[in-house]
Amino acid sequence: MNSFVDDFKNAWNRPNNAVMQLIFINVIVFLAMAVVTVITNLSGFGEFGNTFLVELFYIPGSFSEFITRPWTIITYAFAHNLSDIFHILFNMLFLYWFGRLITEYLGSDRVISIYVNGAIFGAVLYLLAYNFVPFYIERTPILGMIGASAAVNAIMVGAATLLPNYTFHLLFLGPVRIKYIAAFFVVVSFIGSVGDNAGGNVAHLGGAFMGWLYVSQLQKGTDLGRWVYAIISFFRGLFKPKPKIKVTYKKSGSKSSGNKQTSSASTSSGKASQEEIDRILDKISEKGYSSLSKEEKQKLFDASKK
Repeated sequence: MNSFVDDFKNAWNRPNNAVMQLIFINVIVFLAMAVVTVITNLSGFGEFGNTFLVELFYIPGSFSEFITRPWTIITYAFAHNLSDIFHILFNMLFLYWFGRLITEYLGSDRVISIYVNGAIFGAVLYLLAYNFVPFYIERTPILGMIGASAAVNAIMVGAATLLPNYTFHLLFLGPVRIKYIAAFFVVVSFIGSVGDNAGGNVAHLGGAFMGWLYVSQLQKGTDLGRWVYAIISFFRGLFKPKPKIKVTYKKSGSKSSGNKQTSSASTSSGKASQEEIDRILDKISEKGYSSLSKEEKQKLFDASKK
């Protein structure tokens, strides 16, 4: 058991690993929901267990219900229907395939940002549809919506916007550019927006639109995910061990003054320490090369010439 826990910790804490972290969360939530469902049904409290899961994860179609459980605007995107194993399977496969491209070219944190923004925009479009469009109002679902499809569609369309001609080799079809794969699923969702899973497909379209908008705006210099980075940084700071502060005293005098001048000269020359270079490399790993400032890029360039 300890070996399994250690393996999980190592996989979770690996740097630049947002895709696997999102997959882990989805799988763990799915398994937890399954355990709660089985235990409550066997113990005769199945109705309580089902109600608890619905209120915790399902986003309702009506605003009046939604305002009583506003957290579902994000929790729905980390849970899946237990009766459809293929729902979570294909969502996680698509998240893995397309999320790796986002990670490689834009950094790990942007995978989380696109996922979260796609989930929220998909939920907003879902709520607007079921509260203002007569066709959907007449078909408001009893439970609501659940699943990561809107967020995954944001990742998929975001990757296709960033690298439209990147090619996947598909079974039976051979090499296919990802822009055609994304376009296919957008068309399928559009057609399905008046089908049996109408609300889900509306959310898919919302997620797909956010994926396109996010990357296209990023290419113009506007990052729509700043608020997500701020939240990520806040929580990382809570769990990051604080370094011990050492206080040292130096004799004042010519030697101390000389050290100050040397330190000042070193700083003004723009030479970066190994610790600073490591910090810059970590930043590239998390957010991509484009997130660096001019000064950081210069320091990295200077260090590469040594």
